[in-house]
Amino acid sequence: EDGKKEFVAIHDGYRESEQSWKEVLFDLQARGLKIDPKLAIGDGALGFWKALPQVYDTTKTQRCWVHKIANVLNALPKSQQNKAKSALQDIWMAASKEEAEKAFDLFLESYEDKYPKAAECLNKDRGALLTFYDFPARHWQHIRTTNPIESTFATVRLRTTKTRNNLSRGSMLSLVYKLALTAKSRCLRIKGAEVLK
Repeated sequence: EDGKKEFVAIHDGYRESEQSWKEVLFDLQARGLKIDPKLAIGDGALGFWKALPQVYDTTKTQRCWVHKIANVLNALPKSQQNKAKSALQDIWMAASKEEAEKAFDLFLESYEDKYPKAAECLNKDRGALLTFYDFPARHWQHIRTTNPIESTFATVRLRTTKTRNNLSRGSMLSLVYKLALTAKSRCLRIKGAEVLK
């Protein structure tokens, strides 16, 4: 209620599989998250997107813009990437959903004939990339990307990479939990938290 971000689950799973994600979501439900969350934000983890509607069927989905931009740019030659990145920024930084839709269409018109893979990569998630516009503008910086969460995981990744084969499963989960709690203290509070109530 105060806009503070909280970890609700830390689980180990099998390569982001659908079953692993269902276990996480059912665990959250069993521990009290009975009402469907309003929004789920993530990258291209297919298992998560398959599992989510099986547990929380009314939750809206938002694809991460940072991950999507990287995927689109990978489908373009280096000579086109700076211009394309600017055009993509025009979409997710637009002041309204209508402006974002126009910028989206302009990107597709500009790139789909010559670079169809880049255009398809962007267009296939169109709805899920623009979902954040359905929420208060004060929240947009927090919900259009997974970067606030990913930055916390950077600390965890750094430490677990160095200790990879030296810990048991339980020790590794404990280490991840403690590192995540430490990194969480640097998370920004959600702007406009009073609208969440």
